[in-house]
Amino acid sequence: MRLAPVFALCFLSGVLAAADRPEVALWGRGAPGSEGKTEKEVDEPPNQAHGYLKVTGVHNPSVTVFLPPADIATGAAMVIAPGGGHAFLNFDQEGTNVAEYLNSIGVTGLVLKYRLAREPGSTYTIEGNALADAQRAIRLVRARASEGNINPARIGIIGFSAGGELAALAATRFDSGNPDAADPVDRVSSRPDFVALIYPGIRADGYTIPKDMPLTFMLCADNDRGPSTALSVLYPKLKAAGVQTELHIYATGGHGFGINPNTKNPSPAATSWQLRLGDWLKEIGVLKAN
Repeated sequence: MRLAPVFALCFLSGVLAAADRPEVALWGRGAPGSEGKTEKEVDEPPNQAHGYLKVTGVHNPSVTVFLPPADIATGAAMVIAPGGGHAFLNFDQEGTNVAEYLNSIGVTGLVLKYRLAREPGSTYTIEGNALADAQRAIRLVRARASEGNINPARIGIIGFSAGGELAALAATRFDSGNPDAADPVDRVSSRPDFVALIYPGIRADGYTIPKDMPLTFMLCADNDRGPSTALSVLYPKLKAAGVQTELHIYATGGHGFGINPNTKNPSPAATSWQLRLGDWLKEIGVLKAN
């Protein structure tokens, strides 16, 4: 189901089976900028060409909701933006697998399907449409936080590669909402309370750091040249701005490791990086029960 009311129902229904993860449209009447686009989304299972669940053709952006077990739920939530070069989404290794890990530490995971600006024939843009999807996801979770026993002050975003670009944009370009908006979701803040950038596809000189940028976690491998160079530049900028920041640069690991139980990459970056994220979330107080 893709109707917005499912968002409330999925929270109220308690713990859901793995095969019954509700997918909730970000805009109940269709996303602005996607009018007239009726092509069906393509979900391509792992195959010989790629070893991950590949999603393309996103015109109705959504979040897929993963709830933690009620007895360990902390009230925290994270929007998860998978990567794929803005041409596709690596939806399991950088999405659903991440949500399942977050569930194991008591955090609600919401895997974002955002519009793809570099897919062949796309009319979308990163800053005009994909960023709007990430911001809308944060607003939606915050607007309905009480329905899911979520603390509206503990809503974060994590992004991988191209999704890391969206997370960085969401963490530096946010607003407090429009109190006069007809849509109640648009009346609340799009600011994430914390952000995790995992091998993000960014150029550090492209960001102005706001004074109230959220707490930040960053991680990549040194042999992943673009992200490691970018994060080594971004870290001192964040420190100079007084942003509480944690940075991990592993010696090896490459790019795009996500969480993959079948990985053949022996680097700790590819096999246990998520434990560092969990340690950080605990350290900043996100994992305290409501």
